[in-house]
Amino acid sequence: MLILYNILLMFMLISGLYVFCSMHKHLLLTLLSIEFLVLVLFLGFFYFFMFYTYDLYFILIFLTFSVCEGALGLSILVSLIRCHGNDNVNSLSPLTW
Repeated sequence: MLILYNILLMFMLISGLYVFCSMHKHLLLTLLSIEFLVLVLFLGFFYFFMFYTYDLYFILIFLTFSVCEGALGLSILVSLIRCHGNDNVNSLSPLTW
């Protein structure tokens, strides 16, 4: 059971990194893959803290920061769509600002 969980966690991490590296055309897909990686990190931390019986307050702090990161990403996405009309990363050029 322990080895299966580790293999599943590593598969989730590798697939999340693959999606993050391959989907760089749209900002929304990039933000979704980052959120998936945050969830994988949360599962890894939870597994580590439950296995070694550490204090679980760090997980609450981690979730707080991940929610703030998600809200910041969505606000950047909304401002990008309002300014440029789409979420393509190709349309972002320092010369057009």
